[in-house]
Amino acid sequence: MKLTPELVRAAREELRKRQSQGVPSASFQRTEKQAEQAALAQGLAPHILAVGGSRSGKTFGFCELIAERALSAPGSRHLIARQHNVDVKMSVMLDTWPKMMATVFPYVEYAVNKADQFVTLPGGAEVWFGGLDDTRIDKILGREFASAYPNECSQIGYASIVAMRSRMAQKVMRHDGTQLPIKAFYDLNPTGRSHWTYREFIEGVKPDNGMPLAAGSRAYLYMNPHDNPHLPAEYFDTLDEMPDRQRQRFRDGKYLSEVPGALWSLSERMSEDGKPIPGIDSLRVAEVPPLKRVAVGVDPSGSDGIGGDHQGIVVAALGEDGHGYILADRSCRLSPEGWAQVVSKAGSDYHADRVVAEKNYGGAMVEAVLRAADAKMPIKMVNATRGKVVRAEPIAALYERGEVHHVGNFTELEEEMTMTTTAGYQGAGSPDRMDAAIWALTELMFGPSGPDYSQW
Repeated sequence: MKLTPELVRAAREELRKRQSQGVPSASFQRTEKQAEQAALAQGLAPHILAVGGSRSGKTFGFCELIAERALSAPGSRHLIARQHNVDVKMSVMLDTWPKMMATVFPYVEYAVNKADQFVTLPGGAEVWFGGLDDTRIDKILGREFASAYPNECSQIGYASIVAMRSRMAQKVMRHDGTQLPIKAFYDLNPTGRSHWTYREFIEGVKPDNGMPLAAGSRAYLYMNPHDNPHLPAEYFDTLDEMPDRQRQRFRDGKYLSEVPGALWSLSERMSEDGKPIPGIDSLRVAEVPPLKRVAVGVDPSGSDGIGGDHQGIVVAALGEDGHGYILADRSCRLSPEGWAQVVSKAGSDYHADRVVAEKNYGGAMVEAVLRAADAKMPIKMVNATRGKVVRAEPIAALYERGEVHHVGNFTELEEEMTMTTTAGYQGAGSPDRMDAAIWALTELMFGPSGPDYSQW
């Protein structure tokens, strides 16, 4: 065929169309599961979860769908997030995203703002990358988004998801004149069935109160390594050699009904001698009896508020019936001054008799920042001379006897509890909330009666 000026103009026009409207490269082919991902994204459900093993193409597939939505709607804004900012920057913004764009949209030129962590596509659409931890969330949630994609939700607490959803409100039109529907995509390598993704997507209930969700508002699919034809055979050998729990999670993509050896479970289970052991759900109450004492458990972390673990801050009480009650989870990730103020407010809100704080992180510094926040704060410093499991087992035994209750739902705390086994903690990060609850309940249920600090 002779190359004429008309053909050149037509080719340029087709390129401009592809650049502005996000037409995938003809050489790109989705896997069967990625095609199923895309089909769910085109459906009516506003929330779509991809759950399964590692290297199954979940992240690549959702990044492609975010780019497709951004290119189809000029001026739209979209969010790709993880719990920590450094993770989304290194794993997605600087790795999966450019690889996906080079593969699927090789003709699309886009600008990268590394300082503020967003890219600008043809038509002015923006894709932002950020962490949902406490130091970045205000900067991210100062904007409205048409799409959101929290990646690796096993590391993201439900409270952060609720905050993110509050900003999914951008009304924007596509090239064809229709409105771009609000969508949120989620993925993870599954953990235990106490995780909020299992309760919300699989069980179809709200994680915080167990009430049913609107029909058709959630959709999910399983994606596992064997669904990805691009993986080498040696990778499957590695997965096959993993311990049972890791193999179920990273190869088979299964939510574990119960982590082997778990000290707590959400639902009732049977002991080895056939006796029923109550689960956290059956011990949940809406109200508390008259209270004898209230304690705030504090598990400090080495975090400076930018990264690292949370500071566990849990309020518990001892009732006149002799039972323990979890009243509140105020855990956070802040600077020492910030979390000390949270502790002070928790104590004031619940008229606490005592603050029980672990001194392993910082020692005298922990007590100093607490007293700087409130000079009258009644503080008891404790030293973690024994391991987490050893400290947890006596409290777990009280749960088994039905003597500790949760006043409402504490999703993140309960997930940490159900991921704690006789062999140690099996979840991601550190069980800061659980540690704080253990310190408070130990003081109330086993410690000597302290003076009355109710005037605090």
